[in-house]
Amino acid sequence: MLPEKPSTSSHPPRHLPDATTQDSRLPASHTTSTAELARLKISLHKSLRQFPDFPSPGILFEDILPLFSDPTLHEALIKALELHVKTNYSEGQRPDVIIGLEARGLLFGPSLALRLGAGFVPVRKQGKLPGPTETASYKKEYGEDFFQIQADAIKPGQKVLVVDDIIATGMNYVQEILRQHWLISNTGGSAAAAGSLVTKLGGILLGYVFILELYFLKGREKLDAPVYTLLSSQEDGPAKT
Repeated sequence: MLPEKPSTSSHPPRHLPDATTQDSRLPASHTTSTAELARLKISLHKSLRQFPDFPSPGILFEDILPLFSDPTLHEALIKALELHVKTNYSEGQRPDVIIGLEARGLLFGPSLALRLGAGFVPVRKQGKLPGPTETASYKKEYGEDFFQIQADAIKPGQKVLVVDDIIATGMNYVQEILRQHWLISNTGGSAAAAGSLVTKLGGILLGYVFILELYFLKGREKLDAPVYTLLSSQEDGPAKT
């Protein structure tokens, strides 16, 4: 029997704040930016769409694509992510490089990098990047897959932030149901693989940033750096982090 429709964007309980919000480097002068970030989250949150019983009965699918179809929302998304970075990392500790994961991390990673004055580097599936590469494996629903990064993409000592659309993957009955219906992209495992590529090249991994999180799948437990998610499910209201 299927469980009651789980949202595909469940956020961490509010008594478990994101690690990035516990940073003592956050100065009081950023109060205005924090307020603006909260306002942008409300606007973005309202634009999300939910599709019950997609792709199969018992699944509640939350669609983030409206964030990209409207230029005002797209701008708000990039601004919100920029404010997150600037209010949680002091000027000397901000990323030199933004890594975007294939596929949806490539949609907004370059724009965020441009806003931050950082470089952008894609991490892609095996065989899609030219030249010498570094490779990391991660577990998928039915076996193993591989991510690659160009070997000269990150210089030793560069500070790196990894971005993607959704963090997922856990080991419980909900995942099993979602997995049977091709919904899980194993973001927790794939993001961890990207993080390992950063350290292979000598980079400093600052953390991970996601638009949404399937919290009940516990993907953040696989990650070894601070995790930030921008939005919660529509049932929960705007994310409180």
